[in-house]
Amino acid sequence: MTRRQRPAAAVLLLHGGRETGLGAPPPGPFNLPALRMRPFAHALRRALPGDVLVRAVRYGHRGWNGSRADPLHDAVRALDELRSAAGDIPVVLVGHSMGGRAALHAAGHPLVRGVVGLAPWCPDGDPVEQLAGRDVVLVHSPRDRVTSAAASRTLTARARRAGARSCLVTVPGGDHPMLRRAPVWHRLTTALVTGLLGHTPLPGPVAEALLLPPEAPAEDGTVDLDLLLPGAPGGAARAGSAR
Repeated sequence: MTRRQRPAAAVLLLHGGRETGLGAPPPGPFNLPALRMRPFAHALRRALPGDVLVRAVRYGHRGWNGSRADPLHDAVRALDELRSAAGDIPVVLVGHSMGGRAALHAAGHPLVRGVVGLAPWCPDGDPVEQLAGRDVVLVHSPRDRVTSAAASRTLTARARRAGARSCLVTVPGGDHPMLRRAPVWHRLTTALVTGLLGHTPLPGPVAEALLLPPEAPAEDGTVDLDLLLPGAPGGAARAGSAR
């Protein structure tokens, strides 16, 4: 990477995986978790200027694998390589499910300015100290049956007490693979990332939630997507049925 080619900022995408799995992820179209992130990458590349790098993190293993935390090390390695090539540029991590957990764990890296966690896996007791000074926005459907929206809400409150600026956006009528209301997931994620990088204003309710004091309860930092993006496809009907 030459000086002229060096990016001014970067977005790293971390796809989902399994709780356990030491084998390598399947190649190409057989890697469904990676495929789910491609529309997000396309939307971000369209919305961001050309000097912002959008890149997927490659995993060596399919699973988290307990204390090995394999995708965390893959994320840190990608951040270290980016720092070596481009210097101290701002980075936003966007992670889905297991990738969301990896993004949250890797947020203490010096390059990371913010995390967008999509239906993230947030087990009780996961550390939050590394989130201090970072912007953390988690996005979760209350109907998710794979990972817990309640756990995401709890983590945003814990992160805020640890010194993060945090928020939870709920997606009524959504699902874990982000297929239901897919365009809304893409649109929201793009708005969050461009806002965290300073290219566009953050959606107002999110910006307000990120300014909450450390002692604010989780409920105060929770925003309904259908209030955030009025007129989003399927919003009114799905919001009503999710209550």
